[in-house]
Amino acid sequence: MKHTINTTLAVIFSSILVLVLLGCATIIKGDKEPVYLASKPDSAEVYVNGVFAGMTPIRLSLASKGTYTIEFRKEGYRSKMVQIDNQIGAGWVVLDALTGLVPILVDAITGSWYELTTNNVNAVLEQQLIL
Repeated sequence: MKHTINTTLAVIFSSILVLVLLGCATIIKGDKEPVYLASKPDSAEVYVNGVFAGMTPIRLSLASKGTYTIEFRKEGYRSKMVQIDNQIGAGWVVLDALTGLVPILVDAITGSWYELTTNNVNAVLEQQLIL
């Protein structure tokens, strides 16, 4: 009988622990997201918040809680700028609220509640006219 009670308590405790951890966006999603950047034509320089990040096409891992100005540059073409913002994912907040205070605190501190407004940017660059 004692063994059955201990096993039952262990199952209940483990289930609660799993629910608490699974409610945490930090555990499930993390605090970064992949962002795919491409351009037409290819091989444009990509600058993220003014810092060179590589050439298109490129996949970057950006912090969900950040906002970004992406600039595409290619010789003979006009530069194109795109803004990537973030928003709080309501689903994460609800899930955290259902599972307790710890997930709420962790996700609020790490910023994992946030999601980027886009994960895919395809910039079409306009050719400059040479007079």
